[in-house]
Amino acid sequence: MLDLIIKNGECYIDGNLQKADIAIKDGSIHKIGKIDEEANEIYDAQNQTVLPGCIDTQTHFREPGSTDTEDLHSGSRAAIVGGITAVFEMPNTNPPTSNKKEFQRKLDLAKNRMYCNYAFYFGATADNANELADLKNLEGCCGIKLFAGSSTGNLLVANEKDIETVFQNASKVVSVHSEDEEILIRNKKLIKDGDVHSHPVWRSEECAISSTRRIVRIAERYKKRAHILHVTTKQEVDFLSQHKGDITFEITPQHLTIFAPDCYDKLGTYAQMNPPLRDKSHYDRLWYAVRNNMNDTIGSDHAPHLKTNKDKEYPNSPSGMPGVQTLMPVMLNHINEGRLSLTQLINLVCENPVKIFGIQNKGFIREGYDADFTIVDMNKTIKIENKKIESKCGWSPFDGDEFKGTPVATIIAGNIKMKEGEIIGEPDGTPLQFS
Repeated sequence: MLDLIIKNGECYIDGNLQKADIAIKDGSIHKIGKIDEEANEIYDAQNQTVLPGCIDTQTHFREPGSTDTEDLHSGSRAAIVGGITAVFEMPNTNPPTSNKKEFQRKLDLAKNRMYCNYAFYFGATADNANELADLKNLEGCCGIKLFAGSSTGNLLVANEKDIETVFQNASKVVSVHSEDEEILIRNKKLIKDGDVHSHPVWRSEECAISSTRRIVRIAERYKKRAHILHVTTKQEVDFLSQHKGDITFEITPQHLTIFAPDCYDKLGTYAQMNPPLRDKSHYDRLWYAVRNNMNDTIGSDHAPHLKTNKDKEYPNSPSGMPGVQTLMPVMLNHINEGRLSLTQLINLVCENPVKIFGIQNKGFIREGYDADFTIVDMNKTIKIENKKIESKCGWSPFDGDEFKGTPVATIIAGNIKMKEGEIIGEPDGTPLQFS
């Protein structure tokens, strides 16, 4: 007997939507087509679209450390409510995930506490090069995270010689927070106390493109793969479009949805993030990148902070906002408004993450692949409300906004974990496997 049959849905298979049933057995896709066998459970996907399980390749769940703000359990709840079946989680925790002992600790903390599947970044430092060379087979490791600017403690790797050492020894994709620390320090005099509008002045476009040029130059010199996170400037779009192949890059839903100065007028410090939300000329160029398939991934950069901290006067307010729960509704709404196609979104949150990072058995609806699905209703309109945010921070920059298109079910390993906003069952996510 089958475990589950998804019936009557429009299924995204090999780049096209087609009416098909999907039979699931032992956590895998058993058969696609007309299914007449019996099953323990039937999911009726009538008038719904069945997508491969969507992956958020940039999240910060704050554990260990700031667990009053978020933890692996609460972050994973937010993920599955938002239709996300797997996350990559960042190493800037306390202590940082920058050695194998702390990496194993995080795997232990995740076991039986995370609803979605997961992988963790190994944080690069100025002095852990030897460990970076030996990560190829580390369970649950999606890549190496390099903070070239804007981090804390030993995770900041700002010196060019140290950045070279990281790439020289890298055995996995190096994902980079790309801001030039020297420029950040030099520009501090441009900060206006109490005025968050000065945030993108301090963290200037020069700061971003200077760092990105350096990262690409070094990565190409050592013939290593670099993934530039949360690209925000038109200069970076134009530059990175000339360096494809081993160089890939991400854009966030926030940078595709809100822009300066309007976002700071409306949200104040709640719009503060690094790299910053910039003016419409950058926003327009990011959309040019999306429309022309220049960027490779969409990641939420889910980085929650408590309201009590976000309410502090700028620049004492922390940078970052939640996003793992809203990534899919925001991007599905953009599809409905004609800004990108469903195929483009699936490339960005399913297929490309699999190809770039070497994730096994995910990203496609194919027989033999893992039975992970994000089921969406493209015609359902929802209102984002702070009270419905699963993250411990309890707020969203999109509070009060309506979006057309939303996940209505999240299925992981053949188990329905979310249906119509309700979380089902116990947290039984597992580490992603990499080739």
